[in-house]
Amino acid sequence: MKKRLQTILAHAGVASRRYAGELIVEGKVSVDGRIITEKGFRADPGECKIEVSGRPIPKKEKKYYFLFNKPKDVVSTASDTHGRKKVIDFFKEIDARLYPVGRLDKDTTGLLIITNDGNLSHRLSHPSFGVEKEYRAHVTPAVSDRQIKKLEKGVKIKDKVTSPCRIRIEESSGSGGVYNIKLHEGRKRQIRLMFRGIGAKVTELERIKYAGLSLEGLEQGKFRALTERELAKLRRLRD
Repeated sequence: MKKRLQTILAHAGVASRRYAGELIVEGKVSVDGRIITEKGFRADPGECKIEVSGRPIPKKEKKYYFLFNKPKDVVSTASDTHGRKKVIDFFKEIDARLYPVGRLDKDTTGLLIITNDGNLSHRLSHPSFGVEKEYRAHVTPAVSDRQIKKLEKGVKIKDKVTSPCRIRIEESSGSGGVYNIKLHEGRKRQIRLMFRGIGAKVTELERIKYAGLSLEGLEQGKFRALTERELAKLRRLRD
């Protein structure tokens, strides 16, 4: 399958996408003996001989798959210009270019899949595949059954109505409540904006499940490798 040349170089661990683009423009990358200077050039890494400064890039890269429990105040990016703690900082001992599948905003805790498998990442995060995500939200004040039904049906966020979701009350009092939310979308700050639209505020938000995977037994700031059974389940989602 053909991919953008800088993506191929990044997945092979040669450089970040940005630096890979610079290598291409500088004429240091060749495909089947031909120097390529076009950053948008596409090639099939399985069929083409790709070299950087005369050295072939690795044909195969070991794939890593981790489940990570993201703490608060950690950003879900591979790089950050503001010097903030990143999820990738927890994986410094892993010799691979890892990245999170999808994102959680800085204030949201919980489950992230960390991998270097670009194909799996695309399948799990692209909206067209409708992977289910489950969250636990602490909300103030408590919302009514009527408001919950409104949220489940869909509310407008930035001129676009959210897709249907499922919400279950876990705890409720006059001052606030805890709600279990299952949805298939992943728009930026979606749950916080949904509740804000009905006059409530999300004070804590945790993703507790993703694509059927659970955080059970995993402390915040810790990660573990996915089991073969879990990987098989994710790969079935790709079919």
